[in-house]
Amino acid sequence: MWELIRANKRNSILLMVLMAAVLLLLGFIIGLGFSGDPAGGFFGIIVAAAVWLVLAVVSLSSGDQILLAASKARPVTHDVHPQLFNIVEEMKIAAGLPAMPKIYIINDPAPNAFATGRSPESASVAVTAGLLSRLNRDELQGVVAHEISHILHRDILYVTLAGIMLGAIVLLSQVFLRGTFYGSMTGSRRRYSSGGRGGGQAQLVILVIALVVAILAPIMAYLLYFALSRRREYLADAGAARLTRYPEGLASALEKIANDPSPQLAAANQVTAPMYIVNPFKKKRQMQLSNLSSTHPSISERIRILRSMAQGASFKDYSDAYTGVTRHKTIVPLSAQRKEDVPLRGPSAEAAKEERLEKQFRQLGDLMRKVEGFLFLTCVCGLRLKIPPNYKRDEVTCPKCRRVLTLPAR
Repeated sequence: MWELIRANKRNSILLMVLMAAVLLLLGFIIGLGFSGDPAGGFFGIIVAAAVWLVLAVVSLSSGDQILLAASKARPVTHDVHPQLFNIVEEMKIAAGLPAMPKIYIINDPAPNAFATGRSPESASVAVTAGLLSRLNRDELQGVVAHEISHILHRDILYVTLAGIMLGAIVLLSQVFLRGTFYGSMTGSRRRYSSGGRGGGQAQLVILVIALVVAILAPIMAYLLYFALSRRREYLADAGAARLTRYPEGLASALEKIANDPSPQLAAANQVTAPMYIVNPFKKKRQMQLSNLSSTHPSISERIRILRSMAQGASFKDYSDAYTGVTRHKTIVPLSAQRKEDVPLRGPSAEAAKEERLEKQFRQLGDLMRKVEGFLFLTCVCGLRLKIPPNYKRDEVTCPKCRRVLTLPAR
């Protein structure tokens, strides 16, 4: 495991260095375009580094809370969904995490999940209400194990830092392009036209180059960011299979998520999309083959890999399945492919049983009301009352038998 984490860190740092080079190059070209001389280019590098530093400080201090708030995730207690808490605790123990991740639910019918945080000691796992309403215990365990693997592999910190760099690149690019097209560089254009013919033409060429770089830099950064995300999804799938010893659980969950007819996840955006277990944007077909512009690998490919793990659930077994399905060189580092006996287990008898016992509770509407803070009260006549959180009175009348029920303190 530690070999995988070290290799994962090295590859992540390499990609982040490339993104940093794109950021500094963009700052240099923009500074050169504004001033027309190398001194302005170096000033642009300083500005780009300062923008990244400010974003990094904000994100590292409270970035996880910003992402959770942007995703409209709400912290929940054990009473809202005890099964979810039990599964997260099981996977935390199996992974050897030093602390229990905080658990959040997103009040959205689209099934999805993500993990965030600065370290394994301060991580959070967020799942949608739609996910909880559609998966049985083994499937939910597979999804949670995937997110716990992201935490264990230190993905959450590196994806956060890469997202900061992407945000800085996009911010600088947008400021420069809008300033150019909306006239904030009018004074520079006058300098170009008022200088000598050769000097004016040279400065105009620099400006054109700056515009091209400002357009291409975010595209390059997005490709690097998505490449980082796709690789990590495969490794998290491998980690989930190893933690649960039941690859079919995650494969079945991915299949259900891909075929779900719910609307697009409302709170997702281009920066947060790679954090989710599957692409949250419905406009891209979930079962498509992966390509340079996709945030995630093909779900159909991920499912085939997991279902090809017939010999065991180790990283070596996942690597063999990956190579057999994709015909590509494995993404699992060789240092992590040591011989390890991780036998597969069968489906949990508990899964189908709990699904029947919790059928009413796991109805999507009721689960969403739980997240929103509704109080559920059952009258002696059998009617189940759903009291909204803004209900101010201490009593409520049952509409069926007209009994007056006293509400518990909230």
